[in-house]
Amino acid sequence: MDPRRHVPRTDVVLADPRLVTARQQLGPALVKEAVARAQELARSGAISPASVADTAAASLPHLAATVTPVINATGVLVHTNLGRAPLSDAARDAVLAAAGCTDVEFDLASGKRSRRGAGALAALARAVPAAGAVHVVNNNAAALALAATALAAGREIIVSRGELIEIGDGFRLPDLLASTGARLREVGTTNRTSLADYRQAIGADTAFILKVHPSNYVIEGFTASVGVRELAGLGVLVVGDIGSGLLAPNRALPDEPDADSWLRAGAGLVTASGDKLLGGPQAGLLLGQQATVTRLARHPLARALRVDKLTLAALEATLTGPPTPVSQALAAPWPALTGRAEALAQRLASAGVDCQARPADAAVGGGGGPGVRLPSAALSLPEQLAVDLRSGAAVRRGDVPAVVGRIEDGRLLLDLRAVAPADDEQLAAAVLAAAGCSR
Repeated sequence: MDPRRHVPRTDVVLADPRLVTARQQLGPALVKEAVARAQELARSGAISPASVADTAAASLPHLAATVTPVINATGVLVHTNLGRAPLSDAARDAVLAAAGCTDVEFDLASGKRSRRGAGALAALARAVPAAGAVHVVNNNAAALALAATALAAGREIIVSRGELIEIGDGFRLPDLLASTGARLREVGTTNRTSLADYRQAIGADTAFILKVHPSNYVIEGFTASVGVRELAGLGVLVVGDIGSGLLAPNRALPDEPDADSWLRAGAGLVTASGDKLLGGPQAGLLLGQQATVTRLARHPLARALRVDKLTLAALEATLTGPPTPVSQALAAPWPALTGRAEALAQRLASAGVDCQARPADAAVGGGGGPGVRLPSAALSLPEQLAVDLRSGAAVRRGDVPAVVGRIEDGRLLLDLRAVAPADDEQLAAAVLAAAGCSR
């Protein structure tokens, strides 16, 4: 008799207790697809009919979403492709608390409607004392688009040619601003712009001067630019885009602009990202003069750009909670990184893995600290382990997180600066699994 006749029916397989539980956790569609794949394997002879339920259960994901936890060992602290800033434990707890019904826009004491995200906005205002008012939208590009639409539609925005940046995935600042109906008045040259250039461009149609921090590149040599304080003296509204989300000065990044300093220097409005150096969720921060920020917050476009309850919860916990993973990685002392690398390398080498500790250079990333090199320490491994660390069998089963490093000189480097010390055990387990070694 053809053994394919013994392939169990779908309803019989779905009655397996493991799959019943999985249907409750993951939903029926994912489980039924796994069963169908296992049945097809049995029909082709790849597995026995008796193994269909086992195979289906083993192939199920751990989550109902196609996201895989990743340890960022690239040496880029804020890695856009890896979701930028990892949230702190406090922010993760806040997101979980906000996942159900919550008082995001409701006053529990009075039983009446309240200001949306009042706690997050109050925390942001406390973090930037120079801001007369604050508002939050879904990313920094949205913040700039809202400012240009509300303040400059049909009018001119003066901007230096040296600050017409391109951000990730080919999005260009000039195109974004032009899409709002504003006209760009470019001044200066790529490498040199003077105060006189701005002064001569000001006219009746000027809406504001835009000062952009070129956060993802550095121009060196014969250069000149104009600071916010000098621009504010021209008597025109100055809008500053600091990009990276630094709210106050940071000694580790002395050349990185921060929101509070630019506002104190005279900027009427500053925009920034929440998921970069601030270390929080994706968000666009609007900070500045009360009248200006209120005008933006009440603009019809603000409704389309508003953030959800999860973002508000994570942002508030980021601002009020303990140091974020990004700030901890930025401040991590090099001797401590070296000690961790040496301990991990010794452990892995004793298990038979070709691994050595070596010094490395990390970077801020995410449009922050361009050109800044951070001394770090890394594990040096055979290059061929890179694929299994990213997507090997143990990763697909959910036994270990994916690990992403970088290739240098034919070796895979796992840089520890962006890896939390608490993740060292998981990192070692992932390497051992990729190398086929027992723990």
